[in-house]
Amino acid sequence: MSDPLVLIPARLAATRLPEKPLADIAGAPMIVHVWRRAIEAGIGPVVVCTDTAEIVQAVEAVGGLAVMTRPDHPSGSDRLAEALEVIDPEGRHDVVVNVQGDLPTIDPAAIAAAVAPLADRAVDIATLCAVITRPEERTEPSVVKLIGSQIAPGRLRALYFTRATAPYGDGPLLHHIGLYAYRRRALERFVSLPPSPLELREKLEQLRALEAGMRIDAVVVDDVPLGVDTPHDLDRARAILAARRLN
Repeated sequence: MSDPLVLIPARLAATRLPEKPLADIAGAPMIVHVWRRAIEAGIGPVVVCTDTAEIVQAVEAVGGLAVMTRPDHPSGSDRLAEALEVIDPEGRHDVVVNVQGDLPTIDPAAIAAAVAPLADRAVDIATLCAVITRPEERTEPSVVKLIGSQIAPGRLRALYFTRATAPYGDGPLLHHIGLYAYRRRALERFVSLPPSPLELREKLEQLRALEAGMRIDAVVVDDVPLGVDTPHDLDRARAILAARRLN
């Protein structure tokens, strides 16, 4: 593999927490914290992809790179595909890591871990998961479960993703973490495909790849990073990062 390229999609049009990429956390916009975690992962260049000039300005103010993309993309994956052609039209980077722009507390080591399965040429996409430890999350539809077959310690081949409580029976359940590392040609193929029946039914984009026969492997990490979607989540993120600064 060549050095991965880390792309962070970010837009202001969130309904539950308006303008959340620019929300202040410990004196810096949230998108800057995500950019810093990606830089700390140390796996390759990091670029924020957005449709908003204010986000570009916030990233560039701390020395980061950001590019403008169209405002009408249906998903972050589509935004990444456009940005990739702007940033790297020569195709020097054959791996693209998609880090969501609302994960200011993510462990940089988890970002780095997502790339490892792509050393196997049979893998198209790599992602992350963690064992569910809170009982209420086992039945919560907002917690996406990964069903997979173990192929090595701490690594699985994904067979399905669902909002249901699955698989049935005794044993751990895995919380899927929506961070992806794509082989470049896999990303290009993925965004060219129409939404699939199971994707539309479960409202889970990654099922499009599985239905198309693409292989997704997952690395098991220690915990689930906090995704900031509500004012309460924002307060939690502020508390987490404030505590880290004190320790």
